[in-house]
Amino acid sequence: MTQAFYNLFRPKEANIKDEVLSGLTVALALVPEAVAFSLIAGVSPLIGLYTAFIIGLITSILGGRPGMISGATGAIAVVVVALVIDHGVEYLFAAVVLMGLIQILVGVLKLGKLIRLVPHPVMFGFVNGLAIIIFTAQFAQFKTVNAQGVTEWMSGTPLFLMLALVLVTMLIIKYLPMLTKVIPSALAAILVVTLIVIFGGLDTRTVGDMASISGGLPQFHIPMVSLSMETFWIILPYSAIMAGVGLIESLLTLTLVDEITETRGSGNKECIAQGVANVTTGFFGGMGGCAMIGQSLINVNAGGRNRLSGIVAALGLLTFILFFSSYIEMVPMAALVGLMFMVAIGTFEWASLRVFRKVPKSDVLVMILVTLVTVFLHNLALAVLIGVIIAALVFAWKNSKMIRARKRMDENGIKHYEIFGPLFFASVTAFGEKFDPINDPDEIIIDFEESRIVDHSGLEAVHKVTERYSKVGKTVYVRHLDSSSKALLHKASSIIHVNYKEDDPNFIHADEKVLK
Repeated sequence: MTQAFYNLFRPKEANIKDEVLSGLTVALALVPEAVAFSLIAGVSPLIGLYTAFIIGLITSILGGRPGMISGATGAIAVVVVALVIDHGVEYLFAAVVLMGLIQILVGVLKLGKLIRLVPHPVMFGFVNGLAIIIFTAQFAQFKTVNAQGVTEWMSGTPLFLMLALVLVTMLIIKYLPMLTKVIPSALAAILVVTLIVIFGGLDTRTVGDMASISGGLPQFHIPMVSLSMETFWIILPYSAIMAGVGLIESLLTLTLVDEITETRGSGNKECIAQGVANVTTGFFGGMGGCAMIGQSLINVNAGGRNRLSGIVAALGLLTFILFFSSYIEMVPMAALVGLMFMVAIGTFEWASLRVFRKVPKSDVLVMILVTLVTVFLHNLALAVLIGVIIAALVFAWKNSKMIRARKRMDENGIKHYEIFGPLFFASVTAFGEKFDPINDPDEIIIDFEESRIVDHSGLEAVHKVTERYSKVGKTVYVRHLDSSSKALLHKASSIIHVNYKEDDPNFIHADEKVLK
């Protein structure tokens, strides 16, 4: 038992030092993010911090993608704003519990594999849009509140000092790995810039200026809402949206980390882990969350490849809250801004810019559209959904034009229609236009050796052609259907009747009967 527990967390591709240091780096980066997302959602900063700890710990232990970091996210925070304003924070906790149950159900039903339906242009658009969001979100740190209480952009010495510290951070992250990899460059950059600010007596914004992160252990708390159908219908729309957004962002992040590490995670296992984590955080006063692409990339780039790094990040965050809040509050925001700038630069798929003239225009359109929806609406689920729908429609349109029919007469006076291309809802019109019941001979054969019937629309198209010929006293035979098309016709045999050619090795002769 002890050996099995040890093997679960023992790093397999990196040493313990890398795992621990990368986890600590992530823990530092989680603090301002959790605080900022809490403020967006209209809840206490400690709620966001507790959420990051609970979700990060549980998904690191149970998740399907070692090395991936989860916590409170902006995508979830944006969804719950209206719920908190209209009904209060207790309804938020209840919604998070229901959100988790939905995610567990998705995992149990093994629907996580649906992420494979996301085309590559949608992935590019999602990643690029998220990189732009991460980059532009840091601009808020370059604003300040003047004596009149009005928010304005920094200017003069504060601005130049902020820019200088950000630049130093970015340079350390970029070039330190060329000198040594003993310590993650991101962690080294944060420590160096913090020491410069402290010992240099520099007046710049710190984590403590955002909010205090001091607190105790999260307490078990049953949401104080009435257990009624009215409550259920209030929270259901928010829970469903949060569950969808959370799973889409988590599974896309899982796919991205898979590509970087050249390994493969389990989508269904991650769905269940995300659900368990959100149910738990809902009962401990959390705001809900999902995978965090920025922190996941920080972890992977710093050497975190296994569960240990995520566990260290979560426990490190809790340690900061309990014992070292005063020290963490001294970390300059410039260091964290520089870190997130580098994450955004590393996240952006620069290769996608080089393929604009090398891929179909439709793929470029999907990529740009998903990026724009992600950037301007901050709705990742909607962006991905729109991208998948457009890509599917483009695919259907292209395949609808691929249906072809070669026509020939044999020595017995029978006309053959040799069909090429898939027969489905988008190609049925073109398929029907290939036939000429009035001028064709008494018997024709539709040969599907180079085609297949894909859906019910395809079945109906074959039936309608048979019916058209029957009305003028002529017979249609079908031959060389593949096994999947045969299965479709067999299932629909009570409503659709076709004739099979006797010499077709795959089928026996059917009654020459047509639905009226």
